[in-house]
Amino acid sequence: MKMKLSKRVLTVLVSILLVQFTAQAGSHGPKGQSNQQAPASASQLSPQQIQQLVAPIALYPDALVAQVLAASTYPAEIVEADRWIQSHSNLKGKELAKEVDKQPWDPSVKALTQFPSVLENMDKNLSWTSSLGDAYANQQPDVTNAVQAMRQQAHKAGHLNSNEQEKVTTQGNTIIVEPANPEVVYVPAYDPWLVYGAPIVAYPGWYPVPGVFFSGPAISFGIGFGVGFFGGYGWGWHHWGYDWHGRTVIYNHNTYISHSRTIINRNNFNHGNFNHGNAFHGSRPGPGGSSFHGRPGPHFQPGTRSGAFSGFDHGGNVRGFSSRGRSSFAGGFHGGGGSHGGGGGRHH
Repeated sequence: MKMKLSKRVLTVLVSILLVQFTAQAGSHGPKGQSNQQAPASASQLSPQQIQQLVAPIALYPDALVAQVLAASTYPAEIVEADRWIQSHSNLKGKELAKEVDKQPWDPSVKALTQFPSVLENMDKNLSWTSSLGDAYANQQPDVTNAVQAMRQQAHKAGHLNSNEQEKVTTQGNTIIVEPANPEVVYVPAYDPWLVYGAPIVAYPGWYPVPGVFFSGPAISFGIGFGVGFFGGYGWGWHHWGYDWHGRTVIYNHNTYISHSRTIINRNNFNHGNFNHGNAFHGSRPGPGGSSFHGRPGPHFQPGTRSGAFSGFDHGGNVRGFSSRGRSSFAGGFHGGGGSHGGGGGRHH
């Protein structure tokens, strides 16, 4: 009896081991890789969430909106470019443009070097920048609609009208914003959570950067930037635009296509930690020792989300790396003060 019982116990144990072995073997492919399906893509952002993302840049001139949206898909290059500008503050005008042209950045990032406060804002608010790029990569029509919706609100609130710095026109339901002088670009400074009339909930951790932020429910203008020095390069001001009907960024008269590896490789990031083998290449140290180089990769695919810096309050962290001051670029024009509320009062 004891021998029979032992055989039965042994048979049961062997059966259990076989079942476990079969289950484990079935969960791996021929090379030991899991056959489990990849996580489903992140859900689409609501119109309200996208409006919150575009609020800080929706009132910029059309070409600048195009540059910011394109560059936001390259958050690593934004960091590198802003730090590079800070360490090359001695370069002005033609010398600056010439050295920027040598850098390996995307044309949109190079274009933003002419607007240091805009670049600094994107660097200090890197979580917002990454989320904006993520939204543009995956929901271009919705981002375009959100920009126009915010312009409509600002216009109704009396804060978006033509003045000495910019020309605001309407084509059907589309609001166009252009420099009043095609050769001089003014960056409007405003509080993105107040300027649209009804207050908007601020993006979490968003840090107001001087030069693009103006306290109060109005728009102010400071220094105008001449586009001449940068105009001779393929990434200069006149190479950018926005196709509001097609709802996409235009670069060199064609639809802009991002080649950002940051945006498409969403699974290479984990809670703000960079996978150096797949995301960024090079040896330039960034926050926390991360390396940035920003070489172009394949086209991003619709429906992918980076999540690279999601939930990462980078605004507080980056302030330790970014200088607070910024010297003016040569060729800048002083606009004689800023315009409040689209042409009401003046701010110096």
